[in-house]
Amino acid sequence: MNKQELFENIWNKKSFLCVGLDTDINKIPKHLLTEEDPVFAFNKAIVDATTPYCVAYKPNLAFYESLGVQGMLSFEKTVTYIRENYPDQFIIADAKRGDIGNTSEMYARSFFDHIKVHAVTVAPYMGEDSVKPFLLYPESWVILLALTSNKGSHDFQFTEDANGEKLFEKVLRKSQEWATDEQLMFVVGATQGKMFLDIRKHAPDHFLLVPGVGAQEGSLEEVARYGMNNQCGLLVNSSRAIIYADSSEYFAATAQEEARKVQEEMAGYLLEKKIITA
Repeated sequence: MNKQELFENIWNKKSFLCVGLDTDINKIPKHLLTEEDPVFAFNKAIVDATTPYCVAYKPNLAFYESLGVQGMLSFEKTVTYIRENYPDQFIIADAKRGDIGNTSEMYARSFFDHIKVHAVTVAPYMGEDSVKPFLLYPESWVILLALTSNKGSHDFQFTEDANGEKLFEKVLRKSQEWATDEQLMFVVGATQGKMFLDIRKHAPDHFLLVPGVGAQEGSLEEVARYGMNNQCGLLVNSSRAIIYADSSEYFAATAQEEARKVQEEMAGYLLEKKIITA
Protein backbone atom coordinates (compact mmCIF):
# COMPACT_ATOMS: atom_id res chain seq x y z
CA MET A 1 0.00 0.00 0.00
CA ASN A 2 1.55 3.30 -1.05
CA LYS A 3 1.33 6.67 0.66
CA GLN A 4 -1.44 8.02 -1.55
CA GLU A 5 -3.61 4.95 -0.97
CA LEU A 6 -3.15 5.34 2.76
CA PHE A 7 -4.14 9.01 2.58
CA GLU A 8 -7.24 8.13 0.56
CA ASN A 9 -8.31 5.53 3.15
CA ILE A 10 -7.95 8.16 5.88
CA TRP A 11 -9.98 10.71 3.95
CA ASN A 12 -12.69 8.21 2.95
CA LYS A 13 -13.12 6.80 6.46
CA LYS A 14 -12.52 10.16 8.17
CA SER A 15 -10.24 8.27 10.50
CA PHE A 16 -6.55 7.77 11.20
CA LEU A 17 -7.15 5.08 13.81
CA CYS A 18 -4.91 2.03 14.06
CA VAL A 19 -6.29 -0.74 16.26
CA GLY A 20 -3.56 -2.57 18.15
CA LEU A 21 -4.07 -6.32 18.34
CA ASP A 22 -2.15 -6.87 21.59
CA THR A 23 -4.03 -10.08 22.19
CA ASP A 24 -3.31 -11.63 25.57
CA ILE A 25 -4.74 -15.13 26.04
CA ASN A 26 -5.26 -14.28 29.73
CA LYS A 27 -7.39 -11.20 28.97
CA ILE A 28 -9.72 -12.32 26.21
CA PRO A 29 -13.31 -13.28 27.14
CA LYS A 30 -13.39 -16.66 28.83
CA HIS A 31 -16.03 -18.11 26.53
CA LEU A 32 -13.53 -17.95 23.64
CA LEU A 33 -11.16 -20.36 25.36
CA THR A 34 -13.20 -23.29 24.06
CA GLU A 35 -12.45 -22.24 20.46
CA GLU A 36 -9.87 -24.20 18.48
CA ASP A 37 -7.79 -21.01 18.19
CA PRO A 38 -8.99 -18.54 20.85
CA VAL A 39 -6.55 -15.78 19.87
CA PHE A 40 -7.58 -15.84 16.23
CA ALA A 41 -11.28 -16.06 17.18
CA PHE A 42 -10.85 -12.94 19.31
CA ASN A 43 -8.90 -11.06 16.63
CA LYS A 44 -11.39 -11.98 13.90
CA ALA A 45 -14.30 -10.67 15.96
CA ILE A 46 -12.44 -7.44 16.82
CA VAL A 47 -11.45 -6.86 13.19
CA ASP A 48 -14.94 -7.52 11.84
CA ALA A 49 -16.39 -5.10 14.38
CA THR A 50 -13.90 -2.25 14.11
CA THR A 51 -12.93 -2.18 10.43
CA PRO A 52 -15.48 0.53 9.46
CA TYR A 53 -13.77 2.94 11.86
CA CYS A 54 -10.05 2.33 11.40
CA VAL A 55 -7.49 2.29 8.62
CA ALA A 56 -4.84 0.01 10.12
CA TYR A 57 -4.23 -2.92 12.44
CA LYS A 58 -1.06 -3.48 14.45
CA PRO A 59 -0.49 -6.94 15.89
CA ASN A 60 2.24 -6.78 18.55
CA LEU A 61 4.51 -9.78 17.97
CA ALA A 62 5.37 -10.26 21.65
CA PHE A 63 1.83 -11.36 22.43
CA TYR A 64 1.99 -14.06 19.75
CA GLU A 65 5.59 -15.19 20.25
CA SER A 66 4.84 -15.74 23.94
CA LEU A 67 2.53 -18.60 22.92
CA GLY A 68 5.12 -20.40 20.82
CA VAL A 69 4.24 -22.01 17.50
CA GLN A 70 0.49 -21.76 18.12
CA GLY A 71 0.77 -18.05 18.76
CA MET A 72 2.66 -17.46 15.53
CA LEU A 73 0.03 -19.46 13.65
CA SER A 74 -2.62 -17.18 15.18
CA PHE A 75 -0.63 -14.15 14.06
CA GLU A 76 -0.30 -15.41 10.49
CA LYS A 77 -3.98 -16.37 10.32
CA THR A 78 -4.91 -12.90 11.57
CA VAL A 79 -2.79 -11.16 8.93
CA THR A 80 -4.15 -13.41 6.18
CA TYR A 81 -7.73 -12.81 7.31
CA ILE A 82 -7.33 -9.02 7.26
CA ARG A 83 -5.50 -9.03 3.93
CA GLU A 84 -8.10 -11.24 2.21
CA ASN A 85 -11.26 -9.74 3.69
CA TYR A 86 -10.32 -6.08 4.25
CA PRO A 87 -7.66 -5.27 1.65
CA ASP A 88 -7.92 -1.53 2.34
CA GLN A 89 -6.50 -2.03 5.84
CA PHE A 90 -2.83 -1.23 6.46
CA ILE A 91 -1.18 -4.07 8.42
CA ILE A 92 1.75 -3.30 10.73
CA ALA A 93 3.84 -6.01 12.35
CA ASP A 94 4.93 -4.38 15.60
CA ALA A 95 8.11 -6.40 15.95
CA LYS A 96 10.78 -3.75 16.74
CA ARG A 97 13.42 -5.72 14.86
CA GLY A 98 16.95 -4.48 14.23
CA ASP A 99 20.12 -6.54 13.95
CA ILE A 100 23.20 -6.97 11.76
CA GLY A 101 22.52 -6.92 8.04
CA ASN A 102 22.13 -10.61 7.23
CA THR A 103 19.86 -11.15 10.24
CA SER A 104 17.74 -8.14 9.31
CA GLU A 105 17.53 -9.58 5.80
CA MET A 106 15.92 -12.71 7.24
CA TYR A 107 13.52 -10.65 9.36
CA ALA A 108 12.52 -8.64 6.28
CA ARG A 109 12.02 -11.80 4.24
CA SER A 110 9.82 -13.24 6.98
CA PHE A 111 7.51 -10.24 7.25
CA PHE A 112 7.39 -9.06 3.64
CA ASP A 113 7.84 -12.23 1.55
CA HIS A 114 6.19 -14.81 3.79
CA ILE A 115 3.65 -13.16 6.08
CA LYS A 116 3.05 -10.21 3.73
CA VAL A 117 2.40 -7.33 6.11
CA HIS A 118 2.62 -3.77 4.80
CA ALA A 119 5.01 -2.46 7.44
CA VAL A 120 7.26 -3.51 10.29
CA THR A 121 8.58 -1.51 13.25
CA VAL A 122 12.36 -1.38 13.37
CA ALA A 123 14.83 -0.22 16.04
CA PRO A 124 17.52 2.14 14.66
CA TYR A 125 20.22 1.60 17.28
CA MET A 126 22.49 -0.54 15.11
CA GLY A 127 22.43 1.94 12.24
CA GLU A 128 21.99 1.96 8.48
CA ASP A 129 23.05 -1.59 7.60
CA SER A 130 20.53 -3.00 10.10
CA VAL A 131 17.66 -1.03 8.52
CA LYS A 132 18.53 -1.18 4.82
CA PRO A 133 17.45 -4.83 4.28
CA PHE A 134 13.87 -3.85 5.14
CA LEU A 135 14.04 -1.01 2.62
CA LEU A 136 14.83 -3.40 -0.24
CA TYR A 137 11.08 -4.04 -0.53
CA PRO A 138 9.83 -0.93 -2.37
CA GLU A 139 6.15 -1.71 -1.80
CA SER A 140 6.62 -2.07 1.96
CA TRP A 141 7.28 0.31 4.84
CA VAL A 142 9.80 0.65 7.65
CA ILE A 143 8.46 2.33 10.79
CA LEU A 144 11.51 3.48 12.71
CA LEU A 145 11.47 4.04 16.46
CA ALA A 146 12.16 7.74 17.07
CA LEU A 147 10.59 9.07 20.27
CA THR A 148 8.63 6.51 22.25
CA SER A 149 5.81 6.88 24.79
CA ASN A 150 7.36 5.05 27.75
CA LYS A 151 8.92 6.79 30.76
CA GLY A 152 12.34 5.31 29.95
CA SER A 153 12.41 7.18 26.63
CA HIS A 154 14.25 9.92 28.52
CA ASP A 155 17.12 7.56 29.39
CA PHE A 156 18.65 7.73 25.90
CA GLN A 157 16.40 9.42 23.36
CA PHE A 158 16.85 12.93 24.79
CA THR A 159 20.63 12.62 25.16
CA GLU A 160 22.36 15.55 23.42
CA ASP A 161 25.65 15.54 21.54
CA ALA A 162 28.24 18.35 21.61
CA ASN A 163 26.17 20.32 19.09
CA GLY A 164 22.98 20.08 21.14
CA GLU A 165 21.32 17.56 18.82
CA LYS A 166 19.18 15.06 20.70
CA LEU A 167 19.48 11.38 19.87
CA PHE A 168 15.91 11.14 18.52
CA GLU A 169 16.60 14.16 16.31
CA LYS A 170 19.70 12.43 14.94
CA VAL A 171 17.58 9.35 14.16
CA LEU A 172 15.08 11.51 12.26
CA ARG A 173 17.76 13.35 10.33
CA LYS A 174 20.11 10.50 9.50
CA SER A 175 17.45 7.96 8.52
CA GLN A 176 16.08 10.28 5.85
CA GLU A 177 19.33 9.65 3.97
CA TRP A 178 18.26 6.01 3.66
CA ALA A 179 14.70 6.35 2.33
CA THR A 180 12.00 8.88 1.49
CA ASP A 181 8.63 9.54 3.11
CA GLU A 182 7.17 7.10 0.58
CA GLN A 183 8.72 4.19 2.47
CA LEU A 184 9.75 5.46 5.90
CA MET A 185 7.57 6.30 8.91
CA PHE A 186 8.48 7.11 12.50
CA VAL A 187 7.13 5.97 15.87
CA VAL A 188 6.38 8.92 18.15
CA GLY A 189 4.56 8.32 21.43
CA ALA A 190 1.30 10.13 22.12
CA THR A 191 2.55 11.11 25.58
CA GLN A 192 5.17 13.44 24.07
CA GLY A 193 2.71 16.35 23.64
CA LYS A 194 4.34 19.49 22.26
CA MET A 195 7.42 17.51 21.22
CA PHE A 196 5.47 16.75 18.05
CA LEU A 197 6.28 20.31 16.97
CA ASP A 198 9.98 19.42 17.09
CA ILE A 199 9.33 16.14 15.29
CA ARG A 200 7.55 17.98 12.48
CA LYS A 201 10.47 20.38 12.06
CA HIS A 202 12.63 17.38 11.17
CA ALA A 203 10.03 15.22 9.41
CA PRO A 204 7.26 17.46 8.06
CA ASP A 205 5.95 15.03 5.44
CA HIS A 206 6.45 11.61 7.01
CA PHE A 207 3.71 9.49 8.49
CA LEU A 208 3.97 9.11 12.25
CA LEU A 209 2.76 5.98 14.02
CA VAL A 210 1.56 7.19 17.40
CA PRO A 211 1.03 4.69 20.24
CA GLY A 212 -0.01 5.69 23.73
CA VAL A 213 -3.58 6.96 23.24
CA GLY A 214 -6.11 5.29 25.53
CA ALA A 215 -4.70 3.10 28.28
CA GLN A 216 -1.40 5.04 28.33
CA GLU A 217 -3.37 8.31 28.61
CA GLY A 218 -1.84 10.11 25.67
CA SER A 219 -4.00 12.97 24.41
CA LEU A 220 -5.51 12.51 20.96
CA GLU A 221 -6.32 16.22 20.90
CA GLU A 222 -2.65 17.13 21.50
CA VAL A 223 -1.43 14.63 18.93
CA ALA A 224 -3.76 16.11 16.30
CA ARG A 225 -2.94 19.70 17.24
CA TYR A 226 0.84 19.35 17.24
CA GLY A 227 1.47 16.33 15.01
CA MET A 228 -0.95 16.54 12.10
CA ASN A 229 0.37 17.88 8.79
CA ASN A 230 -1.70 19.24 5.92
CA GLN A 231 -2.66 15.75 4.68
CA CYS A 232 -2.98 14.19 8.16
CA GLY A 233 0.25 12.18 8.31
CA LEU A 234 -0.78 10.28 11.43
CA LEU A 235 -1.69 6.73 12.35
CA VAL A 236 -2.79 6.83 15.98
CA ASN A 237 -2.85 3.47 17.70
CA SER A 238 -5.21 2.38 20.44
CA SER A 239 -5.02 -1.15 21.77
CA ARG A 240 -6.29 -2.00 25.25
CA ALA A 241 -8.86 0.80 25.43
CA ILE A 242 -10.64 -0.73 22.43
CA ILE A 243 -10.03 -4.46 22.41
CA TYR A 244 -10.43 -4.98 26.18
CA ALA A 245 -13.28 -2.54 26.76
CA ASP A 246 -15.57 -5.47 27.60
CA SER A 247 -14.84 -9.04 28.63
CA SER A 248 -18.37 -10.37 28.16
CA GLU A 249 -19.84 -12.14 25.14
CA TYR A 250 -20.61 -8.65 23.80
CA PHE A 251 -16.93 -7.68 23.65
CA ALA A 252 -16.92 -7.11 19.89
CA ALA A 253 -19.90 -4.77 19.95
CA THR A 254 -18.30 -2.76 22.76
CA ALA A 255 -14.99 -2.59 20.87
CA GLN A 256 -16.91 -1.35 17.84
CA GLU A 257 -18.49 1.41 19.87
CA GLU A 258 -15.15 2.47 21.35
CA ALA A 259 -13.58 2.56 17.88
CA ARG A 260 -16.53 4.57 16.59
CA LYS A 261 -16.04 7.16 19.34
CA VAL A 262 -12.37 7.57 18.46
CA GLN A 263 -13.18 7.81 14.75
CA GLU A 264 -15.78 10.48 15.45
CA GLU A 265 -13.25 12.54 17.39
CA MET A 266 -10.68 12.09 14.63
CA ALA A 267 -13.17 13.22 11.99
CA GLY A 268 -13.58 16.44 13.93
CA TYR A 269 -9.84 17.14 13.86
CA LEU A 270 -9.65 16.36 10.14
CA LEU A 271 -12.49 18.80 9.53
CA GLU A 272 -10.83 21.49 11.65
CA LYS A 273 -7.65 21.17 9.58
CA LYS A 274 -9.73 21.23 6.37
CA ILE A 275 -8.21 17.90 5.35
CA ILE A 276 -11.70 16.55 4.72
CA THR A 277 -15.07 18.14 4.15
CA ALA A 278 -18.27 17.29 5.97
